[in-house]
Amino acid sequence: MTWKVKVPGGGWSSPSISKGRIYLTSAVEKDDGLALVALCLDAANGRTIWNRPIFSIVGKGPRMHRKNSQASPTAIVANGRVYVHFGHLGTACLDLDGKIIWKNDGIKYPPVHGNGGSPALVNGKLIFSCDGAKNPFVIALNAKDGRTAWRVNRSVNARRKFSFSTPLIIETDEGARVILPGSDMVGAYNPDTGAEIWKATYNGYSVVPRPVFAHGMVFLSSGFDRATAMGIKLGGRGNVTDTHLVWEIKKGAPHTPSMISAGDDIFMVSDGGIASCVEARTGKSHWQERLGGSFSASPILSGNRIYFINEAGVVKIIAATKEFNLLATNDLDERTLASPSVSGDALFIRTAEHLWRFEKK
Repeated sequence: MTWKVKVPGGGWSSPSISKGRIYLTSAVEKDDGLALVALCLDAANGRTIWNRPIFSIVGKGPRMHRKNSQASPTAIVANGRVYVHFGHLGTACLDLDGKIIWKNDGIKYPPVHGNGGSPALVNGKLIFSCDGAKNPFVIALNAKDGRTAWRVNRSVNARRKFSFSTPLIIETDEGARVILPGSDMVGAYNPDTGAEIWKATYNGYSVVPRPVFAHGMVFLSSGFDRATAMGIKLGGRGNVTDTHLVWEIKKGAPHTPSMISAGDDIFMVSDGGIASCVEARTGKSHWQERLGGSFSASPILSGNRIYFINEAGVVKIIAATKEFNLLATNDLDERTLASPSVSGDALFIRTAEHLWRFEKK
């Protein structure tokens, strides 16, 4: 461990690292409620550079799931700006000194379990899902001023409409596409207009995992009640479920952690701690092993190592190979639901009260 610092308030947003700085969001208790804040820390030593309140909540705030927080979406750092998102509570843009450039708290929808998914930045637009209890939609804000650029309703009338997924941006021969799962469907959207290019349908709600792109396919998991991992071939128009769904796997499919691509394979871990490695193009299983504990954080790849962190703060490091090879186990002894981040040879992990930096050996 290089350093460990206490983070004010609480939140499960992951560290965003850029040019020697770390950006986080948090919900900090105050006399009459909560302050939703953006934080900037020095990556070299963990020192706080600035702490900027963005929005205020009177009282305890909206109800949320026990595995959620009022500051779960991860910040985006790009082009000299920091974009922070608090779901239905608001979105804001700051400069690198913490000065607020714009705020937008006018996008309203009925959340279930609180905020969750992070935005994506593409073609000058900040895009995120608003999959609440009713009338779910996808929205794009102009990154320059925070005003709505477009808004499109989800095209499937799911019985349970709420979901929390983060968009994946991919480049195709026809331009960028926004791949964004929701309840009962995943859609591919034009980032400039919001037009739905294609969709694939499934049975699932409360969808959390972000999709993964590799080998001309997208990989995702369908959410509750029973998750199904699937690989979908890119292309087509309209509903492509019957023509582009290549494979499905139910055993070991994650409800919460995102998958990860490494070489020709896809790695995943279920919420119950079953890790799997499958062939990306076919879904053929290479191995499946129990890691132990419950998982919410997504695994990350650094070099040829994959880091899995369970909710109790136990880190399992495995080789990104077709044979299961557990390389190391470390225990932080503190609860965590946030996905870790890598910058260079450094690994950053946010736990319930602290932010940690480790150097790769």
